Amino acid sequence: MSKRNSQAAKSAARERLRVEREQQAKRAKAKRQVVVALSIVGVLAAAGGISYAVVQANKPTYWESAKNAKLVEPANTSGKNGTTVIIGEDSAKKTLKVYEDARCPVCAQFEQTVGSTVEKDLKDGKYKIQFVGATFLDRTGEGSRNALSALGAALNVSPDAFLAYKTQLYSAKYHPEETDDKFKNDAYLIEIADQVPALKGNAKFESAVKDGTYDRWALEMSKVFDDNKDGVQGTPSFVMDGKKVTDSGGQNAPMTVEEYNTAIDAALKG
Repeated sequence: MSKRNSQAAKSAARERLRVEREQQAKRAKAKRQVVVALSIVGVLAAAGGISYAVVQANKPTYWESAKNAKLVEPANTSGKNGTTVIIGEDSAKKTLKVYEDARCPVCAQFEQTVGSTVEKDLKDGKYKIQFVGATFLDRTGEGSRNALSALGAALNVSPDAFLAYKTQLYSAKYHPEETDDKFKNDAYLIEIADQVPALKGNAKFESAVKDGTYDRWALEMSKVFDDNKDGVQGTPSFVMDGKKVTDSGGQNAPMTVEEYNTAIDAALKG
């Protein structure tokens, strides 16, 4: 090989090396740009995810939103926001306030044991009852509010349907354990309602339960319990003429038919 050819070969080799280095540098720069772009996208995505999570966390729950929903008062109610529910014969001179929470296991025990006696007293005109629904057990859950709303839908049908539905809600067959928030399910509430002839297959009732027609009313009713002036803090509780109706111990609700009859007779005389 001549010296000239040798120099030309070396120059060509250096040129190829230069071009290759430039190409490598371009590829490295492009790779860095991709990494930076992906990092920015990742940061933005993370920020967006955090923002979404914050928005969702601060979003009001359904029942908080229901406070601002349209108030629909059930038929057969009176008073402020339709929260006065009085059932019984007009001829009855006295009224017994009945405070109950749908999820309350002691309420269920009372209804299963003494409920039929109360219904007989109502039919006999011994007294009227004023129902006050509580929802304090919804500190964990929402079944008390949902069941109270369904009771409003039953009351809209008739007072008799309301009483019959309440009996079924508290029955041994359908009343869940306090820790089982089963009443939050509309389908379950409608299943229970099928045991009441006036509610079975009643499209208007079922629609009211599913649509939450009386959800706002249930919240207003719950306030009546929370703000009561009878000194009632738990359920079941009974008040007549401003005085609590209790068992012989003077502290708890009467939980047997005998105790209940004794307490009611004394209250009626008082």
